[in-house]
Amino acid sequence: MSAKRVILTLVAMCLMAGTATAATLKIGSLSPLTGSYAADGNDIANGARAAIAAIEKEGGIPGFDKIELFAEDDACDPRQAVAAANKLVNEKVVGVVGAYCSSATIPASETLAEADIPMLTPASTSEKVTERGLPYMFRVCGRDDDQSIAAMKFIKDMLAAKTIYIVDDKTTYSQGLADNVEKLANKEGLKVIAHDHVNQGDKDFSAVLTKIKDAKPDVLYMSLQNSASGALMLIQAKRAGVTAAIIGQDAVYHPQLMEIAKDAAEGMYLTFGYIDEETPSYKKFLAAYEKFGKPGAYSAYSYDAAYSLLSAIKAAKSTDPAKIKAELIKGEMQGASKKIKFQANGESGSNYIIRVVKDGKFANFWDPQTGKKY
Repeated sequence: MSAKRVILTLVAMCLMAGTATAATLKIGSLSPLTGSYAADGNDIANGARAAIAAIEKEGGIPGFDKIELFAEDDACDPRQAVAAANKLVNEKVVGVVGAYCSSATIPASETLAEADIPMLTPASTSEKVTERGLPYMFRVCGRDDDQSIAAMKFIKDMLAAKTIYIVDDKTTYSQGLADNVEKLANKEGLKVIAHDHVNQGDKDFSAVLTKIKDAKPDVLYMSLQNSASGALMLIQAKRAGVTAAIIGQDAVYHPQLMEIAKDAAEGMYLTFGYIDEETPSYKKFLAAYEKFGKPGAYSAYSYDAAYSLLSAIKAAKSTDPAKIKAELIKGEMQGASKKIKFQANGESGSNYIIRVVKDGKFANFWDPQTGKKY
């Protein structure tokens, strides 16, 4: 542990033991607060804020009279993510919720690891996030390899597809997931007509969509970094006359998809984690989140990440990272998004299902574990 971190931990322990005046507990968030990914990024920041509100309503954390969130904008950019992580280190936060893009989470986590600051991602699904051996890296959402398995089971078992056309936008997350789907398709005997790439931030997809229309695949697997790009591709695919079943992934799963694409999104399938909205935990989350508007795709996951972090600090009666980690692994809770039980490697498990856009809303459609429709 760094010398600076030792001093901060000793001060915090004194505070929590009641031997000094109560102070502010600082936690951070990393996510894209501006630009193309701002919708998801602000959902993440607001999810953390909602968790703080819930914890404070339950009595807060002894030794601290306030919990403050320092929300930094990483713009889904590796360099900006590192700069934002350094800001959080300088702010002396004791833990970080984030990031959204795996391409931001991976470099930022290296910076935070140097300062022994726990990081819990609510949205980064790349396998690399937890496979680098960082001691304080945790993941609340699922993994790309699990998500691709769920998608392929649906494509093969439910749609009985024979051909597939894959498109990604060359980001760490999107291309990694698309590569997994391609490998599984080849393994299952599906014909991969092509695996094409567009650029992150593109707005005109006519060239690739013309090729897709002419190829007439059974399935178009659309692996893009956010819902705005997904909506534009859906609109243009409908205009181009693409008739393939379209399957997207968790990054495209956001209310913004239907707001932009409208009827062009109707009938699209997506992979996303199963969330039981009838649990008391989800309803508590909704009440805490109400002031921020309607929850987005990762609001509940971010809430669970921040709530888990704060609960671990409270249980440990310390901000020592090793003690926080021990409590995170020891603990188990029904979160807003799913049951949370962290493993020693920081993973909390995947529970992907297939959803469909029906009547302008996301609806549960198919369970890959049981092979049954909802």
